[in-house]
Amino acid sequence: MSSSIIKVRRAQKSFAPGKPILKDVTLDIRRGERVALIGANGAGKSTLLRCLAGLVPLSAGDVDILGETFSGSPSACQRKALRRQLGFVFQFHGLVRRTSALSNVVNGYLGQGLGMRVWHQMLAPHAVREDARAALDAVGLGDKWDARADTLSGGQSQRVAIARAIVHKPTLIIADEPAASLDPVAGSDIMTLFHRLAGTRSCTLLFTTHDMRHALSYADRVIALKAGSVMLDAACTDLITADLEPVFHGN
Repeated sequence: MSSSIIKVRRAQKSFAPGKPILKDVTLDIRRGERVALIGANGAGKSTLLRCLAGLVPLSAGDVDILGETFSGSPSACQRKALRRQLGFVFQFHGLVRRTSALSNVVNGYLGQGLGMRVWHQMLAPHAVREDARAALDAVGLGDKWDARADTLSGGQSQRVAIARAIVHKPTLIIADEPAASLDPVAGSDIMTLFHRLAGTRSCTLLFTTHDMRHALSYADRVIALKAGSVMLDAACTDLITADLEPVFHGN
């Protein structure tokens, strides 16, 4: 059995006293898995992802991710180590609209020790530009490298965001509702792309979604949060859509 790439033990998070967002969340994710994290709005999905990435501090509990273990927040050294191995894709792609697709992908090397040279593709080392072109090819946008970000469609913009996340060849990709702002066809295309990239690049993939079909079609395993706690954790081969419906309904 593959070793764990993420271990969470009794994670808790509150932004205000007496109002917990996460309640004693415990889970393990193995290397190479594709895991869908589902739940209704307010269940704690995005908060959990941000705690895993060290973007938001835990109130209690422990996280072991990519070989770094911390309670609360990771140290500065741990953050650097995580940035080298982690690619994060947000629901809203956050591209720099007035620069090219290639420059946005080059930005994926920020935090990798290359300083100001990765703010724009014209400043980037040749090897970084080549990696960025290859990442755009991998997401099907090799011919759009010089297009300004504000001329791209929603689906194309999300593809650029994915290229930016994978350009430094991460071990783990975390994606927060990557298809939520897209129409159904573009959303399915993006999830198919994630599924393919995780396989061809031997990455572990953890993504959140409200779409039960996406969870069952593009993951190996589903973890469901409800009111901040793990309600369900099962292999997709053992689940049907009806098994997931209680996650979004009832108390």
